[in-house]
Amino acid sequence: MSSDISTPISRTAKPSSEFYSIFSQEEVLGIIHALEVRREIPLKYSYKGRGAKIWDEFYLKYIVPKWYRRSNVEIELLKTNFQYLNGNIQSGKKVNIVDVGAGNSYPVKDFIQRLNKLNKVNKYIALDISEELLCVSRNNLKKWFPLVKFISSTIDIENSCIPRNLFQNQASLEIDDTAKIFLHLGVTIGNHQNRDEVFKNFRDSMEKNDLLVFTNEIGCNSKWDGNIRGGCKYHVEEVYGWVKNKIGIKSEDCELVRKYDLKTDSIVANMRFHHDYTINFSHMEINKKIEFSQGEEITIWRHHKYEIPKLLQELERSGLQLIHYSTDKYKSHIMAICKIADN
Repeated sequence: MSSDISTPISRTAKPSSEFYSIFSQEEVLGIIHALEVRREIPLKYSYKGRGAKIWDEFYLKYIVPKWYRRSNVEIELLKTNFQYLNGNIQSGKKVNIVDVGAGNSYPVKDFIQRLNKLNKVNKYIALDISEELLCVSRNNLKKWFPLVKFISSTIDIENSCIPRNLFQNQASLEIDDTAKIFLHLGVTIGNHQNRDEVFKNFRDSMEKNDLLVFTNEIGCNSKWDGNIRGGCKYHVEEVYGWVKNKIGIKSEDCELVRKYDLKTDSIVANMRFHHDYTINFSHMEINKKIEFSQGEEITIWRHHKYEIPKLLQELERSGLQLIHYSTDKYKSHIMAICKIADN
């Protein structure tokens, strides 16, 4: 007897040995949990291993100012707000620059140079989830500012505060009371899955004289016109290839889908399966299979724009207070400067 009912094709993917060499056991478990609970591979993990080179090359090619592209949003906003930030440094005092999600450190180059000319930089602390990007940052800083003290450490700001021992005076082991400017540049805050937790971790890492400075795109996410450009095009394509390669998913078994996601009020890039799929994580004590149905999607990239009232709500919930902000000339991006809320 013939049947019109077709049996779904089931495929199995096994992460590569390189995948397990890039991520710690804790990080692998974090990826498994995100896949099970949210059907997501958090973007932050794509900056590790070769992902660091992908990001650095993307940044240098598409974001660093060139003769045909003279402006960079973060650099220009730091320039616009330099007088305000410098004015908040007490007379005769220096400041520690704490760059969270430092990447290759290009956005802060001009800012540090101007402060350094005024002898205001005590030390530069680069923090990132990626050891490989911290190596890029170190090489750049040593080339640009060989006399500026450089400290680096891996950190996932979504999961933890910034360790206080990074602010110790090495000679006395006492906590350095130098005021700090925490930077979180790019559109990094809009890429996080749990922005509230990130802001709370910043709040709990700060003292009363410290400032948090971050940038992000502003506007209404739901009004996205579907125009694929910038990071949504070039970085997403690289991340998509990186995920397929490391997880072991064949290109013909999936497709890349970009869309507005109402649940998270974000633009997302998802991997959609053409068949039933099983991802088999098997390494040391880890033995876990996650099953996906044909048509299911995994989020691999997210971007959230802010509308100012909602930004203020998020900051207030986290114990932070917006004290100053400015936008770029196109009113597409914001630089927000915050302190610990008075109450």
